[in-house]
Amino acid sequence: MNFKKIWLLVRGSIWLIPFIYGTTSMILAVVSYYLDNYIAHHPHLYKHIPIIFLADIDLALTVLSSIATALLTMTTITFSSIMIVLTTFLSQFSPRTLQNFITDPPTQRVLGIFVGGFIYSVILLLLTRETEVHQLFIMPTLAVIYALVCLIFFVFFIHHVSKWIQVSNLIFDITTNALEIVKKHFIDKKDVHPDAPWEDWEYAEILQRKPIDVYPSHSGYLQTIDTKQLLHQAKLDNTIVRIEMRVGEFVDLDTPLLSIWKMEDKAINNDYMRFMSIGLERTTFQDIEFGLTKLVEIALRAVSPALNDPNTAINCISQIGKILAAIASKHLPKPFMNDDDRSLRIIMDQPNFAEYLYKAFYQIRHYGKDDISILASIIQSLTLIASKNDQDIKNEVWTFAQYIVEGINSEALLALDKNYINESLKQLAKKVGKREESLKLS
Repeated sequence: MNFKKIWLLVRGSIWLIPFIYGTTSMILAVVSYYLDNYIAHHPHLYKHIPIIFLADIDLALTVLSSIATALLTMTTITFSSIMIVLTTFLSQFSPRTLQNFITDPPTQRVLGIFVGGFIYSVILLLLTRETEVHQLFIMPTLAVIYALVCLIFFVFFIHHVSKWIQVSNLIFDITTNALEIVKKHFIDKKDVHPDAPWEDWEYAEILQRKPIDVYPSHSGYLQTIDTKQLLHQAKLDNTIVRIEMRVGEFVDLDTPLLSIWKMEDKAINNDYMRFMSIGLERTTFQDIEFGLTKLVEIALRAVSPALNDPNTAINCISQIGKILAAIASKHLPKPFMNDDDRSLRIIMDQPNFAEYLYKAFYQIRHYGKDDISILASIIQSLTLIASKNDQDIKNEVWTFAQYIVEGINSEALLALDKNYINESLKQLAKKVGKREESLKLS
């Protein structure tokens, strides 16, 4: 398991930061004990410490035991608050959104502070001993300071939970993460030099030959692909590698994940699977479609009869439009990847913008086809996408707008509803450069 796989596993867990805080607290407790012991063996230092900060053995044990009990109680309340948020996410938003709260750094830090405070107090309670030399202790004062820090974080956590449980903040967080992924993994169209048509001629040739199939060692979701290292290894071995699955798809033990063609008659001793990360759940590290899926699921639950919250759905549609507009402005990865010598090395299926657009809206269109506000919001998002991108994207948007209009039962709409939809279509037609009459509801 390489470093990237370990980092993905650790980053998606809730125990890392509490473990770090707990370990640090153990070290601080030992340091505090030796500091207290050092002061006890140098009595002249007591005159520099106000007497209010010193305690005898009985007071020290009472304070430390009280702090340990209080911090354990706050930790329990924190766990209960986390479970309430997780239950809310499961029932009202989407099971896929649990990752956003569990991996949220402030949540993990607060939990780590409380766990660390409890460990700190218990260890000090264990180390506190009265001797002929050591009769006054400063450790309770240090524990009180730690407890005050925990109290501040506890108030912050209550505020943090009250914000996280609001769907608008969850939608904003998902959108921000998705836009960061788009910015990180995609490059601008103007910075890309298109390949010549003849640079991928090897693909047609290798299809006539039988490849070496590589199967995964365990099933799960394909989370990441280190294409840079895979390309380097394929060049060293003089091979062509085809990745049979997309990032985010589920792979099983009976389905080949890689197909490898050897360009030379020599053995391949390298493990190409080390460049793949397979886990139990999908992640958004390289899977931009998963971020869109979270917003789509929130929107679908919002338009369901059980919740009937179209404003939340409209908010999701608006954010989906922003993400798609950002994707449309980028150069989407091509199926063929060449090395520095322009030799074909990697083949992998890549979604185009039309696929992103369809998957983002087709379910919302189906379940929200009877809600005028939902339909108008989709058209307005299409207008936003078209206004920020080139003519090729505008043509894709216009084609998808025709698909949206096809699903509208215009005979069931009232006059004002038709006017509202037609006005949105008119604005879209202006941005795309088309005649509005071609999509106008009659």
